[in-house]
Amino acid sequence: MRLSALGFILLSTLCIASVGARAQDVHDHAEGQYGQGHAENHDWYKELKQPDTGYSCCNGRSSSTDGDCRPTRAYLNDDGMWYALLDGRWVPVPPRVVLKQLAPDGRSHICASKSGMIYCFLGGSPKS
Repeated sequence: MRLSALGFILLSTLCIASVGARAQDVHDHAEGQYGQGHAENHDWYKELKQPDTGYSCCNGRSSSTDGDCRPTRAYLNDDGMWYALLDGRWVPVPPRVVLKQLAPDGRSHICASKSGMIYCFLGGSPKS
């Protein structure tokens, strides 16, 4: 099958528009960004404890957006390892920081420093 010049231009334009829309969608719904969503969830973040140390997972205050914990997108890989979106990058979650509970909203949440050190992680409930 051969495309005419007009068909090729239309197909190319459609592909470029689709990629641009997807990039905008990812930007608009970026999760795991430091400080985003912390204040809304602080009341239960402050109760989370790091599995290996017992220290708090959360260093922020309820009125502040400057806290370690925030909602994120995550998935459980075939190898049993969690991967989470952390400040715009997909990163592996060390098994030692995975908490054995679900968040009240059923979503994934991560507590990590500005430098990317992960303190705690809660995997979201599976989508039905």
